Amino acid sequence: MKDIDNAAQQTQDEVSLKDILITFRSYIKYLQKRWFVLTICGLLGGAAGILYAQFKKPVYTATCSFVLEENKGSSLSQYAGLASIAGIDLGGGGGGVFEGDNIIALYTSRAMIVKALLDTANFNGKSQLLIDRYVDFLHLRKKWENQIGVGNINFVGNPAKFNRVQDSLLIDIVAAINKKALIVSKPDKKLDIINVDVSFDDELFAKNFNDKLVSTVNDFYVKTKTKKAAINVEVLQKQSDSVRQVLNSSIGGVASALDAEPNANPSLLALKVPSQRKQIDVQASSSIYAELVRNLELSKISLRQETPLIQVIDNPILPLPVEKIGKLKGILVGVFFGIILSIIFLLTKKLIGSLLN
Repeated sequence: MKDIDNAAQQTQDEVSLKDILITFRSYIKYLQKRWFVLTICGLLGGAAGILYAQFKKPVYTATCSFVLEENKGSSLSQYAGLASIAGIDLGGGGGGVFEGDNIIALYTSRAMIVKALLDTANFNGKSQLLIDRYVDFLHLRKKWENQIGVGNINFVGNPAKFNRVQDSLLIDIVAAINKKALIVSKPDKKLDIINVDVSFDDELFAKNFNDKLVSTVNDFYVKTKTKKAAINVEVLQKQSDSVRQVLNSSIGGVASALDAEPNANPSLLALKVPSQRKQIDVQASSSIYAELVRNLELSKISLRQETPLIQVIDNPILPLPVEKIGKLKGILVGVFFGIILSIIFLLTKKLIGSLLN
């Protein structure tokens, strides 16, 4: 019984395979008979490809690569621990959430892109906002005029005071740049090299926007990473300057007290009190000043160690690499897609006809 079932299953498989081969052969013959339609579609596809290659604007890519080196551990940890006991903060952790690869996320943030777009650059000897160059090149003002009735809008001034329409348009531009123009990547996960690519139809915009964005983000990153340590240095500097002034004043007070009684009677101790008080002030101020100067120097060392090193390896230079579809490539791609689409159409038509019949 089992042998009979196996034989029946084998016969059924052979029939199914035979049906598939027959159906496939019938489709091939069907397409062969429609060779004229396939040829026409291929020629039309080739013509469309050459037209696309002719009118497609070239895309320029500006690439900046830089290495990011951060201090993973501070050699001042023991000093910072001792200073913290005395109520003095020498820094030593000031990056917060901005650690490691998070700089990549900054490049795609709205705040950084908007700040770069609202900066000026030189275009053929003329200073112009980057966002105005972007808007004018893509003829967006005419589009805005048709859609929202605002074609003469500008982006001059403080972005914090922009109105609702300006903010909305900026959001759309940032989204378009992130989607089509900007790519931030780390080619090798083991290395700290980061690439920033800006691809755009306007060569000058691509280069200048890349320069401004890299400068804006890297400056913000360094300032944020070192903000806490920089505040400590500033506070200690002010305190040491203030104590130094008090010390100078106390030293002058001692001299004035001695000048007031140059030949004081040794038996009259009361005459020595003013100068002794000033000397005590000098000694106290000297001790405080020495400690503040020591902590200030430690804070400066900590600040230097907290500061990440961002070394640019390659800057975008003109002429930029350009990506353009050649006519031959356009023809081949057009012919290929023309034939494929015609085959799909003919087979779908035949299948629908078979089902209906």
